[in-house]
Amino acid sequence: MPARRCRTALSIFLAMAALVLAFQRRPVQSPVLRSRPGGTLRLRTFTLNPFQPRFDPADGAHVFILNQIYDGLVGLNRSMGIVGILADYWMISDDGRTYTFFLRKGVKFHHGRELEAADVKFSLERLVSADSEGPYYQFFTAKVVGAQEYRDGRASGVEGFRARDKYTFEIRWKNPYVSALYLLSMDFCKILPRDLVQRQGRGFFQRPSGTGPFKFANWLRDSRLDIVGVKLERNDEYFLRKPYIEAIEFNPYFTVEQFLNEEVDIIPYSSERLAGRDIQVLEGPTFATAFLMMSCHLPPLDSRAVRRAISLAINKKEIATAAFRLDSEPRVTNNFIPPKLPGFYPADEEGFDPEAARKILREAGFSEEEAFPRIHFFLHEDQRNGDGIVAGVLKDQLERIGIDMRIKTYRTYDEIKASREPYGMLLHWSLDFPDPENIILPLFESDAVLNQNILHYASPELDALAEATEIEQSRKARIALFRKIEKLLLTDMPAVPLYFRQHRLAVQPYVRGIKAPPLGFFYLDAKDIWLDR
Repeated sequence: MPARRCRTALSIFLAMAALVLAFQRRPVQSPVLRSRPGGTLRLRTFTLNPFQPRFDPADGAHVFILNQIYDGLVGLNRSMGIVGILADYWMISDDGRTYTFFLRKGVKFHHGRELEAADVKFSLERLVSADSEGPYYQFFTAKVVGAQEYRDGRASGVEGFRARDKYTFEIRWKNPYVSALYLLSMDFCKILPRDLVQRQGRGFFQRPSGTGPFKFANWLRDSRLDIVGVKLERNDEYFLRKPYIEAIEFNPYFTVEQFLNEEVDIIPYSSERLAGRDIQVLEGPTFATAFLMMSCHLPPLDSRAVRRAISLAINKKEIATAAFRLDSEPRVTNNFIPPKLPGFYPADEEGFDPEAARKILREAGFSEEEAFPRIHFFLHEDQRNGDGIVAGVLKDQLERIGIDMRIKTYRTYDEIKASREPYGMLLHWSLDFPDPENIILPLFESDAVLNQNILHYASPELDALAEATEIEQSRKARIALFRKIEKLLLTDMPAVPLYFRQHRLAVQPYVRGIKAPPLGFFYLDAKDIWLDR
């Protein structure tokens, strides 16, 4: 073969080899799923209360629905960072006491009127008003200039809420408040149209109008025409990215059978019949912690050593097993402050050690001759969350170290506070907004503003640290103060953190774009969801 022909054949072979190698190295391209607009999303998420046909943010109505109909000044992203919603941007004064919000222009309520700063002032003053039925005024009366005077009827408005012009709203706080934006991001701080609320009164909340991505369409009714749910429709004039789905049907009474028949798209994972199915199972955290609370003012529970002995006697894994439900798995915790909050981490576990607990009790003077006094253990009468089973396990564990526990039921905290015998109780505490103050101040501060200190726990050191957090302008320094508080609580042990819950949703395989919100499924964002049917 001539040399030229050999060179030509070799060149062709090398070129072919290069093409083959290039093809082999090319990544396999999976089909790209593109969002498809349209369809109706039917769902039942976790609900705390029976369905009520009115959506008032001040009353703690269904959070999922509130977040579809209304918007707030700011919101949270999936990393729990603050993002502007109705506020285009904001400025904070050098002293940290004045927050000025510049509203987006052209945002319209569902009934067509443009949002104004006066609506923001009206909505927040409504929370503070003495006519408000909800508990949220307490977050403002102690912090906002003139809020307490307005609630007491000594002023015609809140001095610290000011509409500077049509698109500028200002809040003045008594002290620097670095968590103000987290508070304002919550569902109870949604903005309402002042004209309709003033004209229609409570009737407004039966056919509400907001600025949110979905509008009220109609009530869902059963065969007896009783209201059992609500239908929302897409707001095609929404000022941010518009939702993909056309409508939402929310019904707390949707059944597993309807889900299995594909009549419903999302439902809590609450039945063994869902196991092994071709469905998605979505897990998401909650910010609700279960505590064993102890009466720190009544002997022998007024002793730090005795409370520590009780904490060592508790096998939290057994407790979590007793509290297990298919729709929400308990996860053992040793934290007073949820470690999922920015800047906080899981606490070290001291461990389950009943022998060490017995030794502490002996050193405290308790023995067969000097028996430990009986403890009353209070459970709420409705026995939610399987509390009765948990109480039974706690009773068995404490009996192993010589502590007798008598289970009693209660209706109000006043019944517990009136007890003259040492007591404990199982408390499920959920954060109203994602900040450590919302658990430390109401539960453990001596003069708890929210009157939830059923422990009668008093620590001058904790009170001083808590007071310092109220005026600290640096977020990093404020977190450091709360870490010191948590370390103090882990030493004093006025309560024993037991577990928090991880919720589970069953989701049809054709539901796309669904993500677990950082604050739990109550805050599910329906704008991102689309149906691939």
